[in-house]
Amino acid sequence: MYVEEPELGMQYNTQRGEMRIPEYGRNVQKMVAYCLTVEDKEHRNEVAHSIIDVIGNLNPHLRDVPDYRHKLWDHLFIMSGFKLDVDSPYPIPTEENFVSKPELLEYPKRNLRFRYYGKVVLGMLEKVKEMEDNDERLAIVTAIANQMKKNYLAWNKDTVEDSLILSDIRTITNGIINTDDITLAHVAQTKKNPRSQNNNRGKNNRRKHYKK
Repeated sequence: MYVEEPELGMQYNTQRGEMRIPEYGRNVQKMVAYCLTVEDKEHRNEVAHSIIDVIGNLNPHLRDVPDYRHKLWDHLFIMSGFKLDVDSPYPIPTEENFVSKPELLEYPKRNLRFRYYGKVVLGMLEKVKEMEDNDERLAIVTAIANQMKKNYLAWNKDTVEDSLILSDIRTITNGIINTDDITLAHVAQTKKNPRSQNNNRGKNNRRKHYKK
């Protein structure tokens, strides 16, 4: 619980009590500390409403926030260490609501072995597995295989055998997609270093300048 000690001469902030919400300033925190000491509940409610008016005036931008009065009352209870006993127009929050750890989110399960093909390509193969084995599916699989070859070359070696791409398709689809009739197009290696391109361009410009 926050307790504001009496000031005796000069004090450093490290010697003063903790401010739960520093944005409101120490004077507001003192008002909250005083409200905690008021024994008469009716008077304590009046002090609490006065504090809400003060922090609302200090932060007029909060009025644009939906249900901003509710937010101000939550801040009041936070600054009091959740010890303030007043009649709030909103549900009184508890410390557990603010300090409890969020539930862990499950990471998406991915095929790390073939991650260089990309999530979209792997998802397309899953959809193609459900199609009928006809010329349309063959054309789609051929287009996917060519894209897989481009993706492979972007992240791996300068060259790749077509048989490896077709084998990966069979592995990814558990042998459901037949790749015997697929012929892949020639894909040139397109991975270049932009910095080296700029350097070469600069060298060529200097050579032209010297020739003149």
